[in-house]
Amino acid sequence: MNKGFFDALKMLGEENSVSVDVLVEKIKSALMKAVKKSYPDCENININIDPETNTFEISIIKEVVEDEPLDDNEINIDAARTIDPSAYVGSMVAVKIDTARFGRAAAQSAKQSIKTDLREINRENLLNQFQSKENECISAKISQIEPSRGTATLLYDKTELYLFKNDQIPGEVLKEGQTVKVYITGIVSKEKKPIVKISRTHKDLVKRLFELEVPEIYDGTVEIKSISREAGSRTKIAVYSKNPDVDPIGACIGPKRTRITNIVEELNGEKIDIVVYSENPEEFIAKSLAPSEVTKVTLDEEAKSCTVIVPDSQLSLAIGNKGQNAKLAAKLTGYKIDIKPESEAEKAEQEAANEEIELLEEQTEDLMLDIPEEETQETAEE
Repeated sequence: MNKGFFDALKMLGEENSVSVDVLVEKIKSALMKAVKKSYPDCENININIDPETNTFEISIIKEVVEDEPLDDNEINIDAARTIDPSAYVGSMVAVKIDTARFGRAAAQSAKQSIKTDLREINRENLLNQFQSKENECISAKISQIEPSRGTATLLYDKTELYLFKNDQIPGEVLKEGQTVKVYITGIVSKEKKPIVKISRTHKDLVKRLFELEVPEIYDGTVEIKSISREAGSRTKIAVYSKNPDVDPIGACIGPKRTRITNIVEELNGEKIDIVVYSENPEEFIAKSLAPSEVTKVTLDEEAKSCTVIVPDSQLSLAIGNKGQNAKLAAKLTGYKIDIKPESEAEKAEQEAANEEIELLEEQTEDLMLDIPEEETQETAEE
C-alpha cells in the first residue's frame, strides 16, 4: 500500500510541477487536521512520511500509566508493553493508528485540504512562470485540437494553454505536434484561478517576431514606430533608423529576404508592408498608402484628417480590397484618410476656380453699379 501511495505522490508532483517534499508537508498538514478531528483530545500526534524508505505511519504518543487511562493521551502499562516490551510507567509509547478509523468525513476533509493547497501551489507556480512573460512572444507545441470549437491546446513548459478560435489567424489550419509562436496578452483572475490569455491575431505578435528576427530592432538601432494589422490578410509596420547608415527597410527584409520570409511563414502567408516613418505627417501618410503612389496630401490637423490625391490608375490600389489598404494606413498614421483620384481633384479645382471667377465678376458688376452716373460719363468722354 505504501509503495502505491508514494508512486501516486510522485505522479501528483510531476503533474503539478511540485516537488515531493513540498507535497509531503502539505499532506502532513492535512492529515494532522483529519487526525485531530477523529482524536480531538490527543495532544501528541506524529506523522511520518518518508519517500526514500516508503514509510507512511501515523501514531499518537501516549504516556504509560499504571492505572486505567484517563483519556487518549495515556496508555496502561500492560497494553504499552505489547507495543514496546521496555516500556515503564512514565515513559512515552508511540501507538500506531489505522487511517481507516478516521472515518469518511475526516478523510474527505484531508483530501479537500490537499486539493486546496495544490490549487494555491499551482496558482503561484503559474504566476511565477508567466508573469514576466506578459506582452511577450513564446513558442508552444500544439498537443490537441478540439474538432467542434476549434480550440487548440498548447503545451509550454509542462503547462497547458488554450488558443481559442477567435485568437487564431483566419484561414490558418493548425495541426497537432506543430510548434507555433503566440503572444501572451495577459493573465486574468490572478487572485483565484489564473488563466493565461494567448493570441496569434494581436498586432504586437508581429512586433515581437520582428524583434526576434531583426538584430537591428532588438538592439534598438531600428525602431518600430507603429503597427496596424488585419490578421490573416495584411500588416503595415512603420520603422525608423536612428543610424543614418542603416536602411530600416533593408534591415527588416534581411539578406535574400530571409528575415521577412521567416515572419511571413510564421503568420501563415500574411502580407507585410514595411514603410519608413517620418516626422512629417504628409510624407508619412503618403508612404503609409504603399504600394500605391500618392500625388498630394492636404492635412487638417485640427480634425486629425487629410485628403490624399492619387493617380486615377492607382485609386483602387490605394483604397485596397474592401478599403483595407486605406483603413490600415489610417490606423498606422492616426489620421482619417479621404482618398480622391486626380481627375476628380482637378475637376473640383476647376469648379472652385470657376466659382471664384464668377464671384469676382459679380463683385465687379456691383462695383460698377456703385459708381455715380456723372463719373461714368466723364470717363466715357475722356
